[in-house]
Amino acid sequence: AAVEAGAQVAMLAPTEILARQHFDTITRQLAGIPVTVAILTGRDKGRARESTLMGLADGSIDILIGTHAIFQEAVAYKRLGLAVIDEQHRFGVAQRLLLTQKAEKPPHLLVKTATPIPLKLKLSNYGEMEVSRRDEMPPGRQPIDTRVMSGDRLDEVVEGLSRHIGRGGQAYWVCPLVEENEDSDRAAAEARYEELSMRFPGKVGLVHGRMKGPEKDAVMARFAANELAVLVATTVIEVGVDVPNSTLMIIEDAARFGLAQLPQLRGRVGRGSEKSVCLLLRGG
Repeated sequence: AAVEAGAQVAMLAPTEILARQHFDTITRQLAGIPVTVAILTGRDKGRARESTLMGLADGSIDILIGTHAIFQEAVAYKRLGLAVIDEQHRFGVAQRLLLTQKAEKPPHLLVKTATPIPLKLKLSNYGEMEVSRRDEMPPGRQPIDTRVMSGDRLDEVVEGLSRHIGRGGQAYWVCPLVEENEDSDRAAAEARYEELSMRFPGKVGLVHGRMKGPEKDAVMARFAANELAVLVATTVIEVGVDVPNSTLMIIEDAARFGLAQLPQLRGRVGRGSEKSVCLLLRGG
């Protein structure tokens, strides 16, 4: 509707993975419709970036999807009329203002989250925001079975994972750290990846925030294509990962994660019609 009214739309996502997922989905949904969709992230450089900036400035780009790059100083919109902020709890007030201030006059603003923060709850309670709630799961989806287990039962968890893989299932294994730290006993993704790779050769992938964008994307693409059975990760997968065939989430040292992070991580499963399980491992 915004594009039909002659306005440009900017959609802000907190991670490159999520931004590219939105870009792919919207591009596919608008196939055959004369609407120009572009993406802009910190990875985009050189001619590709310049072409996108020119398209925004001259109005030839209708919808821009991206990360923090879409409200940087060099970015100028010709007629920004709608700003969409996904996972709004991941952005500060100043960041949201930087985007909306790109418009000549205040644009319409749509914020989306499954993890409302106190500020937005207060604004909605006092009538400063119109609220639309999605309180039902999409058709065919089932509630996620969430269980708490002792980290001492890790061998049992791995055996259960083996059976899950044997049935053709996929799983996430989330750790609070990237690498081992001699001052901490928290589980590290790199060490867990090595251990699981020995048990399931060629079936385990690893993603974390220190990896370069293309490297992460390549691993995620293999997992989405069911070429990998297990994805070991940090909270980099907290948002923007949609693999319906993955129905098992294992979170190590679950107490180390925040109350906003745990529902987001658990939400990576239960995205298809199959029953999903989330295991929260404590201590060890």
